[in-house]
Amino acid sequence: MGKLVVSLDNVVLKEVAIQKDRTTLGRRPYNDIVIDNLAVSGEHAVLLTVGDDVFIEDLNSTNGTYINGKAIKKQLLAPNDVIEIGKYRIKYLADEVTDYEKTMVLRPGTLLPKEPPPPPLPTVQVLPASIKVLNGAAAGREVLLTKAVTTVGKPGTQVASIAKRPTGYVLAHVEGDLRPSVNGTPLGDGVMPLKNGDVIELAGTQMQFIQG
Repeated sequence: MGKLVVSLDNVVLKEVAIQKDRTTLGRRPYNDIVIDNLAVSGEHAVLLTVGDDVFIEDLNSTNGTYINGKAIKKQLLAPNDVIEIGKYRIKYLADEVTDYEKTMVLRPGTLLPKEPPPPPLPTVQVLPASIKVLNGAAAGREVLLTKAVTTVGKPGTQVASIAKRPTGYVLAHVEGDLRPSVNGTPLGDGVMPLKNGDVIELAGTQMQFIQG
């Protein structure tokens, strides 16, 4: 699931493996990651693991939670994202072990097969993508998805994230009571792969995902 590297003034203080579905961070001693500093709230933030994805959510902290310098409420973490809480920097490192390598580890007594091993998982070339607004005042506007994670929607009402992965783009719910829908199907708790032409509806706005 990856790990977190906590540092202060470029000095690494600790490394914490993400092993639970819910990992809390704050000043109080009962947190999974304890940072004893007055700039950190008693219960500052929580990391939520959904499948292979890790979200971070600010728990209405006094000084806020920042990702790469930007204040967030809840956001899907991308590899090498830097969480900033007060003067502390917490770098998220994703687990890069492939499913094939895990299988080999689980079977240490198995001899190498006589026939060639299966080829590595294919790396799909992720073509540049964008989203085009279909209705409302911004109809016709097109936004390129150049970042690892792009957030869309209305903060405080409904927000979703589109993350770029080696195998393509995926959509995830971030904030709001109502969940976004893709081609009329509401999004669940996990992520939904996007394909060319998909229509995303979010906070009353329709956007078309365009790839290639």
